[in-house]
Amino acid sequence: MTVVLHVAASGRQPALLLRPWCSQDRQDLMDIYRDPVMHQSARNPIVTEQDAFRWLDAQQQGWTDGGRLSFAVLSCAAAAAPDHVLGNVVLKGYVAGQDSAEVGYWTAPAARRRGVASAAVVTLTAWAFGSLGPAGLQRIELIHQQDNLASCRVAQKSGYALTGLLPADPPAFPDQGHLHTRYSADSCSCH
Repeated sequence: MTVVLHVAASGRQPALLLRPWCSQDRQDLMDIYRDPVMHQSARNPIVTEQDAFRWLDAQQQGWTDGGRLSFAVLSCAAAAAPDHVLGNVVLKGYVAGQDSAEVGYWTAPAARRRGVASAAVVTLTAWAFGSLGPAGLQRIELIHQQDNLASCRVAQKSGYALTGLLPADPPAFPDQGHLHTRYSADSCSCH
């Protein structure tokens, strides 16, 4: 299944294209991971070309398995072909018939503070609820460390309400975290 999602430009946020990752994204991926913030926060930093190919293979395998639906987020002028990779947005832990999954994302340094992450999360969320619900997916969670104020803003802008505090869980989460949740419009759950 190949899914391509389009996001219209709005304010400072450029027009975006969300599509599954492919091997041609290798160089952009390696360039993005040269950013100290990305490198430090990654569980498995991408340093070499082999690292990039391994990561890309894992994203493609996620589509095959169906449990990790990862999209490259690209800038895209309205009349032009997609440009550079600005980030990643992913629906993780989805199992057909299960009512919940998790959204994750990251952005390249050039895409930060431009509305790219929130636009990508909103688009992925709408697609997931529309394509995988209402008989299945009812709830999507967004988790981040409590000191990550930028991720908290993205969650809020994307319609994810703060629904809980999470204890630290090293090494993946060395500090306490926030749990944000968004429910399908068709869901009967209270939120």
